[in-house]
Amino acid sequence: MTFINPKTDYAFKKIFGSSESKDILISFLNAIIYEGNPTIADLEIINPNLPPQVEGLKDSSLDVKAKLADDTLVIIEMQVLNVESFGQRILYNAAKTYASQLQKGQGYRMLRPVIALTITDFEMFKNSNNLISRFVYKEEVSNLPYPDNDLKLVFVELPKFTKTVDQLETLADKWLYFMKYAVTIAEIPPVMDSVPEIHQAFDIADRVNLSLEEIANIERQEMFIYDQQGTIIKAERDARQEGRQEGRQEGIQEGRQEGRQEEKQAIARQLLDRLDDATIAQITGLSVQDVQNLRSEV
Repeated sequence: MTFINPKTDYAFKKIFGSSESKDILISFLNAIIYEGNPTIADLEIINPNLPPQVEGLKDSSLDVKAKLADDTLVIIEMQVLNVESFGQRILYNAAKTYASQLQKGQGYRMLRPVIALTITDFEMFKNSNNLISRFVYKEEVSNLPYPDNDLKLVFVELPKFTKTVDQLETLADKWLYFMKYAVTIAEIPPVMDSVPEIHQAFDIADRVNLSLEEIANIERQEMFIYDQQGTIIKAERDARQEGRQEGRQEGIQEGRQEGRQEEKQAIARQLLDRLDDATIAQITGLSVQDVQNLRSEV
């Protein structure tokens, strides 16, 4: 068996956002957002596009969007490349989803909570070891939660998931293993196959069940991703190399400057008993204060 890469845009939407994905998405969200608790009993997968309702705002395209039984909206994005302003895009989409709920004439009481779940194939928070990070509004000093905490940001950083098959314990472990490694395995591990929704996800991801056109689309996306990742890696490597060269040049320059300074001070010391401070400063290029400091040392 060979499986498509769930991290590509087309595959992610097909596995988690298609008409047959309802049970899969419920299991996935319960695992990631609610720590495996069966909090979500039902949901509706809806059109993920966020057309502008205010003139001047840009369109937004999400990967998956769902409305839970309590009307909470969940927007989900799978992001492979660490592009510029990505964090701002997450905030923009969450805020836009929250604001676009209201129709003309409706009051703010009609607003329902929004959860923005983002899965990244890179580290967003390099100073944190958390695999899953959750952000809500709190008072800056006391951490007092905001009374109407209707916006919640949840991030999953796949590079921080390092468990092997033998170490899979929780439902989140099994889903994240699927996300990260499905494309590399030839058969479904028994510990994961025991979860019906994960088994169903593997069935959707099985290349046998896809058309040649679908496979071609996915392969083009993968090739684009690999090319972009290579470009980013090269740019970062070149930047580090340039930084090292600049550092060396700065070090050489600083050394030369320090050497010249020491040379000036040595000449000034030889003149202290023969000339006044102003004259020594003029000859050596030191300031009068520097010469006075040298005289006090002597």
